Amino acid sequence: MSTWVIVVDRLKDFPNADTPHKVITARDYLSRPQLFAEQRPKIINLARSFAYQGAGYYCSLLAEARGHRVLPSVETILDLSRASLYRTAVPEIEAALNRCVEKLPEKPAGTLRLLVCFGAADRPGYGDFARLLFDWYRAPVVEVTASVGKWVTIKRIRLMPLTALTPEEAAFLRERLTAHTRGQWRSPKARTPAKWSLAVLHDPQEALPPSDTRTLKHFARLAEKRGVEVEPITKRDLTRLAEYDALFIRETTSIDNHTYRFARRAVQEGMPVIDDPVSITRCANKVYLAEVLRARKIPTPRTLIVDDAKDIARIEAELAYPVVVKIPDGSFSRGVKKASTREELQALLAQMLEDSDLILVQEFMPTEFDWRVGVLDGEPLFVCQYLMAKKHWQIVRHDPDGKAHEGGFRTFAVEDAPAEVVEIATKAARLMGRGLYGVDLKQNEKGVFVIEINDNPNLVHGVEDAVAKDAVWNRLLDWFLVRLERR
Repeated sequence: MSTWVIVVDRLKDFPNADTPHKVITARDYLSRPQLFAEQRPKIINLARSFAYQGAGYYCSLLAEARGHRVLPSVETILDLSRASLYRTAVPEIEAALNRCVEKLPEKPAGTLRLLVCFGAADRPGYGDFARLLFDWYRAPVVEVTASVGKWVTIKRIRLMPLTALTPEEAAFLRERLTAHTRGQWRSPKARTPAKWSLAVLHDPQEALPPSDTRTLKHFARLAEKRGVEVEPITKRDLTRLAEYDALFIRETTSIDNHTYRFARRAVQEGMPVIDDPVSITRCANKVYLAEVLRARKIPTPRTLIVDDAKDIARIEAELAYPVVVKIPDGSFSRGVKKASTREELQALLAQMLEDSDLILVQEFMPTEFDWRVGVLDGEPLFVCQYLMAKKHWQIVRHDPDGKAHEGGFRTFAVEDAPAEVVEIATKAARLMGRGLYGVDLKQNEKGVFVIEINDNPNLVHGVEDAVAKDAVWNRLLDWFLVRLERR
């Protein structure tokens, strides 16, 4: 796994007994680059001073030159060196601070001093502010001083030297450092020193995640053998994203939630990412998919784009009942309804057009299963049949009480699946990009038709990898490694 290294001016500043991580002096780090010649450690710089061209400054500067992840970065050191440089961040940070103060049962008075360690404040009620501050300035310890009036005004933001902390503050720092460096899926004995770190964004509480925790642990074990450390992160960890080399999103993506922000931030940081924001944007909207597939002459069920609930006559002239009605951004069979009569269709149109200016009405194609072809970097990765849920026309049946019931599956070797299914799916996925996609298709006596392209397809150990086994995961690792080495 990746090595965490704490750099201090003197070893007594942060004794090795206080942490499981390696502690070295700034002098050793600067003068002995051979210590980490075969590793890419993550450096936590706790120097006593970050003055320009001082030892603390040079530790962060050379860490970046050596390809080591470091907190704080030279950019952060310089930004927090004077008020004129961090002035642009103050309005947003100050607004977050005031929102926190407004929610407190008792408003502070006079001068407010907050210590923020790894994105957490040293007093309750300031969590949102602390995380935003860490998002702007990723540093182990930051002190914020503000004056409290009708509006809480930030007076100073500065990097706080370790030696200036009280015993209680030092204990808080140690606690936050432990939490920051802890990983849920790490093996206690790494077989290969990790060269790269891959963050996996997941939601442990998600009802239908694209990959469950058991699957992600399996992936982490395989990645470890190839020098990649897989670390789980959640939506609260946006501020930490830049500490990793790549990002793999394994919770259901959406334009209007944190998954898209994570994808955008990863691209801004120059990180390889699945799913990338362009893929999320394209695949999230069924109206876009319908148009691009039609333009490229890829077979799909007959589809009408509707913007008016009164458009019944046009729909009935083109399609026979029953029809399928879809909102543009549904997932896992949500937002996909069937109308068997004019009355049912009118009710669905009226309901769905309240939430979206455009919806889709599509030819109904009953089948016992949907084909799912996983495509990675423009080439087929796996092929499955997803069977319809019991006594239902979709692969997932959502009950009124919120419970979801899924059908079974059959997994095929790519070469054993129908060539036409694989060919059409691959062609469709290439229109979305070079990431990971799941193409859903129906096959009947008329041919093969693309139903949907998913940017965040299921990858569950024992399902999608049931035939190709670990080759599925190793190809996924290859995708990241090729881009990391190129970078």
